[in-house]
Amino acid sequence: MAVDIALVRELAKLLTETDLSEIEVEDEERRIRVARGGSAAAVQHVVAAPAPAPAAPAPAAPAAVAPAAVAADSHADAVKSPMVGTAYLSPDPASPVFKAVGDAVKEGDTILIIEAMKVMNNITAPKGGTLKAMHVANAQPVEFDQPLFTIG
Repeated sequence: MAVDIALVRELAKLLTETDLSEIEVEDEERRIRVARGGSAAAVQHVVAAPAPAPAAPAPAAPAAVAPAAVAADSHADAVKSPMVGTAYLSPDPASPVFKAVGDAVKEGDTILIIEAMKVMNNITAPKGGTLKAMHVANAQPVEFDQPLFTIG
């Protein structure tokens, strides 16, 4: 088994820089996990076995497909999250929200903040209009590409 020492060192350096306790990366052929316990770092290198062929899915009933398609389209014009993190609708807990549903917004107005790795990232309106919907709640975890809000 060949261990990519440069990758392990890079991951260990990233642990130190970000003050994380562990990090794991995976590709099609391997999974590498680097963890800190006290002052030393532990490395786990796993070579993945080929994945079994997926079972053929059961055919879906046409009635079940239609609502899912409608739900996917309902957020088609929403501004989506550019990162994983926690969404905040105001600059701090004591302040009012940046924008509420029904408010007029201008291009570049801050609509919410996403905290990722202790960094606050302003999420701004890509265009002017009216804030039609807010798809996240305050202090809610968000995923990459998750709908955040809709401007109409």
